[in-house]
Amino acid sequence: MLHPLLHLLYPRTCECCGQDLTRREEVLCLRCASRLPATGFQLLPQNPVERIFWGRVRLQHATAGYYFGRHAPLQRLVHQFKYRGRKDIALYLGRQLGLQLQQSNWWQHITRIVPVPLNLVKQRHRGYNQAALLAAGIAGVLGNPVLPQALARAAAVTTQTRQARPERWENVATAFTLERPQEVMGQHVLLVDDVLTTGATIEACARTVQQAEGVMVSVCSLAYADK
Repeated sequence: MLHPLLHLLYPRTCECCGQDLTRREEVLCLRCASRLPATGFQLLPQNPVERIFWGRVRLQHATAGYYFGRHAPLQRLVHQFKYRGRKDIALYLGRQLGLQLQQSNWWQHITRIVPVPLNLVKQRHRGYNQAALLAAGIAGVLGNPVLPQALARAAAVTTQTRQARPERWENVATAFTLERPQEVMGQHVLLVDDVLTTGATIEACARTVQQAEGVMVSVCSLAYADK
């Protein structure tokens, strides 16, 4: 009797189609969740995300959960958790990434999860780091500790949305510092971010983490924007 009353007061509907969610559904109904454009990259060696970093930085593995397209449902979900305070959506999508990673033959080598940090101005304005929420969702599935303060953004950089790859790299090349090298020393770190385009931010983060002795780095982004 209580469940229908709670649903009347606080309706739970799918973020994509607006249909009522069942008790077992969260954020998206099963139909809409199955329609998100999954890449399957976690199962593919030398996948397009890994190839972005060839000759640029040494990574063990790299993947992205979904293809990112303008005006697609995933873009709306990303907008909701980045700019509308919908932390629950980021945590949900992080758990989906964790489930995808469990299908790979390399996830068990991961020992630590490190989100790409925001600069302090953006984080204070937003109230949270969306990459840290994605990382928390992944950790809830894989069981690895998240190190949200291992990396710091050393400077406030200009937005990269309309920048080409050389400009993006110049923008972030020295933007990160390794605050707690002892936390990642000798570990296999999974770097987590939301949307990967040129890979400049991830590359800068990976190079910074690799300053610690004996560290290995893999990458998991929520989405891959093929440009």
